[in-house]
Amino acid sequence: MKQARPLPNYLVQRYQGWKATSFAENQAWYRRLASEGQHPRAMVISCCDSRVHVTSIFGADQGEFFIHRNIANLVPPYEPDGNQHGTSAAVEFAVTALKVAHVVVMGHSNCGGVQGCLDMCSGKAPELEEKSSFVGRWMDLLRPGYERVKENGDYETQRKALEKEAVLVSLENLMTFPFVASAVQAGDLSLHGLWHDIGEGGVEQYLADKNAFVPIAGRS
Repeated sequence: MKQARPLPNYLVQRYQGWKATSFAENQAWYRRLASEGQHPRAMVISCCDSRVHVTSIFGADQGEFFIHRNIANLVPPYEPDGNQHGTSAAVEFAVTALKVAHVVVMGHSNCGGVQGCLDMCSGKAPELEEKSSFVGRWMDLLRPGYERVKENGDYETQRKALEKEAVLVSLENLMTFPFVASAVQAGDLSLHGLWHDIGEGGVEQYLADKNAFVPIAGRS
């Protein structure tokens, strides 16, 4: 592949720093991870957005989270059609092979994918309606959420509501996977919905009994 180039120097330097410090100080742990395989307790489905740093938010170490990232943290419905489904494959592997105890869907504030869905569904982004738009076709998954929030006040109110709908739509779609539904019903798996406020550092969790996202209180 002639187009592949060497890493930029700043990434090389960061790698060398990590290898000389974090790795050197924890070699036994890394060798154990390599030899014993991964045994994460939770799968986290989060957005590709570079500002969303799940491992930092929860202080997770290597091997603790099985993480899948995509545009707007969406999970498609169960579709055993023989096509290639990256997110569905990750869910299947986490639940049936790794047997995680938790699947966490984490949305966030100022999500560009969600904004694109809002603009597309309201007619402000016709380019996303094109069949050739990968983002537009992916964000079609969130149309049911848009239908639920399209009358909710002004644009900013709708966008924030749609960010949380992205979490709820994903949780609903997760339950269409037979192996997820059976694990939940058996008590072997629990599903969780979170929304992260990037600017304030807050995290809200969805509580089904209240049908609402409620802040997780931080330490005073």
